[in-house]
Amino acid sequence: MLLPPSVARVIVLLVIALLAACTSAPQTETVPAPEQTPQQRAPVEEPAPSVYETPPRPATHSASAAWQPLLAKAGQAAGRGDYEQALTLLERAQRIDPDSAEVYLGFARTYRDKGDTAQARAMAERGLLYCSSDAVCNALRAYAH
Repeated sequence: MLLPPSVARVIVLLVIALLAACTSAPQTETVPAPEQTPQQRAPVEEPAPSVYETPPRPATHSASAAWQPLLAKAGQAAGRGDYEQALTLLERAQRIDPDSAEVYLGFARTYRDKGDTAQARAMAERGLLYCSSDAVCNALRAYAH
């Protein structure tokens, strides 16, 4: 037995409507919580604000054992007039510890010996940003002026 198309459409629409009604979630009532007296309320503790501080830079470098021999070799190379070799060694030392004022002092000395006073001054000024000992800071100031 076949149903006329219009009746079949109505039946399909009714089935879809019934299925849609079954899948919707039932609504629940929200019951307000009873009022509490100030004595019953637990104190609300706010977390302490997070403060991020940069730790002070230690006076000694952990990588100093690695770059100090390079600094000594750079001084020897500059002493014999091989400034390019000295600068190459200083660049290697700087890659090991880029914040070492001693390495910048080596650069300043090498550039001064090479005759490039502008570059010597620039390296000394940059090294002053990282110096932690009076002796190194004073030596860098001498090149920076």
